[in-house]
Amino acid sequence: MTDEKKAVVRRKHQLSLRNREALQVEGVVNVESFDNQEVVVETDAGTLFVRGEDLHIKELNLETGALGLTGFVHGLEYAGDSVAKKSKGLLGRLFK
Repeated sequence: MTDEKKAVVRRKHQLSLRNREALQVEGVVNVESFDNQEVVVETDAGTLFVRGEDLHIKELNLETGALGLTGFVHGLEYAGDSVAKKSKGLLGRLFK
């Protein structure tokens, strides 16, 4: 699949956090960076920052957009625009 087609494919974005220890994320486009205290994930809804302790990536499948993390989650934060907003055409940007 070309990069252009990947940008057009939209997945549903969903988070599931259990007991602040197991996080499942759908709609993942890319993992920007990770260590045991922070994971930075590009999603269809914007950049997601996951902060915590002893964070480990247990599952990552960019084809399906699935990410599984374990560890103790302190916080979740979004930054930036969603992929849907970024993919507006020329006319969409002109007529805001």
